[in-house]
Amino acid sequence: QVQLVESGGGLVQAGGSLRLSCVASGRTFSRYYMGWFRQAPGKERDFVSTISWSGGNTYYAESVKGRFTISRDNAKNTVYLQMNSLKPEDTAVYYCVAGDSGFPAKSDYEYDYWGQGAQVTVSS
Repeated sequence: QVQLVESGGGLVQAGGSLRLSCVASGRTFSRYYMGWFRQAPGKERDFVSTISWSGGNTYYAESVKGRFTISRDNAKNTVYLQMNSLKPEDTAVYYCVAGDSGFPAKSDYEYDYWGQGAQVTVSS
């Protein structure tokens, strides 16, 4: 019964930065692989990043590698996505996800829980 709530979305100019947060409920939070997906208007949902339950392993889509950083603080039941050097193509609804499949889980069916989504808009 994990619940995920995202925050931190908004409007930013190209080249700017934005930080998303995801607060999770449940005592088993630290046992889950956490991640982020995004979906742009008219496009399919795409994998962005994932992090192991310990926070020691991370994986990124090639489109965001070097620009985005995923992290987690299990004591605060929170996962973060720091987004730097944002581009217009980063515009999408970003979803926080949690699952117990193997690492790195890059497909949507490998995650059991999804947040409500946070809108990120990058202007050119």
